[in-house]
Amino acid sequence: MLVVETIAKIRQAYFQDKKSIKQICRELRVSRNTVRKVIRSGATELTYERTIQPLPKIGPWKGMLDEMLAVNARKPKRERLTRIRIFEELRARGYDGGYDAVRRYAATWSKEEEEASAAAYVPLSFDPGEAYQFDWSHEIVVIDGATTTVKVAHVRLCHSRMLFVRAYPRETQEMVFDAHDKAFAFFDGACARGIYDNMKTAVDTIFVGRDRAYNRRFQQMCGHYLVDPVACTPASGWEKGQVENQVGVILRRFFVPRPKFKSYAELNPWLEDRCVARAKSNPHPELQDRTTWEVFEQERASLVPYVGPFNGFHALPASVSKSGAPPVQG
Repeated sequence: MLVVETIAKIRQAYFQDKKSIKQICRELRVSRNTVRKVIRSGATELTYERTIQPLPKIGPWKGMLDEMLAVNARKPKRERLTRIRIFEELRARGYDGGYDAVRRYAATWSKEEEEASAAAYVPLSFDPGEAYQFDWSHEIVVIDGATTTVKVAHVRLCHSRMLFVRAYPRETQEMVFDAHDKAFAFFDGACARGIYDNMKTAVDTIFVGRDRAYNRRFQQMCGHYLVDPVACTPASGWEKGQVENQVGVILRRFFVPRPKFKSYAELNPWLEDRCVARAKSNPHPELQDRTTWEVFEQERASLVPYVGPFNGFHALPASVSKSGAPPVQG
């Protein structure tokens, strides 16, 4: 069974990077039939039910072994355990398999960690359509006469600095999906890469370096929009400094003094209008002879085309969204 991440890579390579099926097969080491199936079906997940699930002896111990290898990798080199010592410690905890299985698993784990660290550089300058940054903030507004703390989703295109904000009552995964859909519909496209912090609605497990176990539904969403997710190092907010700065600016410009609205349906169009007005009135920080809006209009041609909303289980065509699709449901 193909993992969701591989399906997303196939879709990105074919639809965004315009690679041939032969090249995709060679790079990802999958068969032609598999690539064709992913492309033709439009699926973001392929499932296969087994009546019997055979596992090697190391299978039940993978979680513990991952933890042991991660802890060992963080130690100074002089204090790290050899693989035979790791095997002995695993045996002491009840593992009754052989050393070769542990050695092969540890070698694969180390190679993947090295590749992830080498490919995880987050640049501070960006090409058109290369990346966006996503974050949440908490703001206070008056809704229907009651002072309310709202959760505000922030999306920022890294090249043009075009901003998009939308308010929600909570930070659930359904709200994450809806925020992405509304942002990509507003931009009329997505970027090749999305930069995130380690929010629980996206990341299940944090490994050494930048390797992450992403939530399956979040990975499906990224595969639907042809986005490659990149997670920041914990406690390294500068890696998504643009959107971090945007949070502070939006607080001062949009939420002071506290705005008053009858409902979220009235608040969010107002926020969208403010985003457009700010982009049209502020010069781009690097290309100061042009406004943010002018640079954004040029960047639009480089965005991944908007393909319609993703509701967590099924991809919907763009025409449905533009005709008034209901909010995302879990």
